[in-house]
Amino acid sequence: MELPKGVHRVRSRGREYFYLQVGRGTDHAGPRTRLPDDPQTPEFWIALRQAQGLVSATGTDTVNALIDAYETSPAFTDPDKLSDGTRNFYRRSLKIARDAWGELPSAKLRPVHVQAIMDGLSQTKGKANNFLGAMRALSAWASARGHIDTSLTEGVKPYAAKGGHKPWTSAQIEQVHEQLTGMLRRGVLLYVYTGQRGSDVVRLGWTDVDEGGFALRQRKTGREVWCPIVPELAAEMATWARRPGPFLLQDNGKPYTRKLFSKHFADARDQIPALAGATLHGLRCTAVVRLRRAGLSTGQISDITGMSLAMIERYCRFADKKASGQAALVSLARTREEQNCKTPENWKAKNT
Repeated sequence: MELPKGVHRVRSRGREYFYLQVGRGTDHAGPRTRLPDDPQTPEFWIALRQAQGLVSATGTDTVNALIDAYETSPAFTDPDKLSDGTRNFYRRSLKIARDAWGELPSAKLRPVHVQAIMDGLSQTKGKANNFLGAMRALSAWASARGHIDTSLTEGVKPYAAKGGHKPWTSAQIEQVHEQLTGMLRRGVLLYVYTGQRGSDVVRLGWTDVDEGGFALRQRKTGREVWCPIVPELAAEMATWARRPGPFLLQDNGKPYTRKLFSKHFADARDQIPALAGATLHGLRCTAVVRLRRAGLSTGQISDITGMSLAMIERYCRFADKKASGQAALVSLARTREEQNCKTPENWKAKNT
């Protein structure tokens, strides 16, 4: 890539180093300032602007500078606050903001500008909603630190989700027991009976067991949850070897990542017609529905799964409607039987 004026690349012992030195090689050469090693990162450009005297260490005068400051802050880089997957999502979405408003003053950015981007992405609603989520995170971080005076996303609404990840049927769960083996079976059953995200499922191990449940801090949200080990899962775990580290290991003995486990599951799913269209994330919904049907309240399900109350209500809406409809059928059948018992013929037969 082309480097800015005054920035020089130095190669030494197989490594590259970058320095800013204005007028290098002349009688008026300026001071030599070491820069970060990767010019593709926000840290490099923040350090460069600081060395050039264009902005202070916390400069957020432009949209690019504001995003740079956010992406190098602990709120973004701390793995206990955001997972690698979330950071990647945010970076891709914030690049849309960089491309649209990069060198414009951040103080002038308003919700109307965010809404304009949302309107432009109306044909790709998932991408639009990801963009809005990243802008909300940026706005909350910047507002709390006084970098902006007003919310960047006030009043901007996400597009309504259509379809989404569907819960698995009982027949599909049976297929897991019948056709999946080894680590794939183990992993899917952990999804089924814990309701946790994939980033947390792949980290679960014996050391997380605490008095009949899993005690864990969720990677994405940082929320601490205690998830009971139900009898069905306990029976499976009784056959697993007790050893340090996570339950899910690859053939080479290395721990699975969420992404790799999803890939291996997808390969196996394609060989099982009954699992067509099933997604691992759909098992989050499956777990919520199972807990709801067991009689747990929304708050109890939230404590177990770490989901928001709104998300649980969304996942439960179909199960609740179905249960209500089934109860209505029972009530109608009972009413019909009672009406049949009160016919003149029945009354006459009873009193003769």
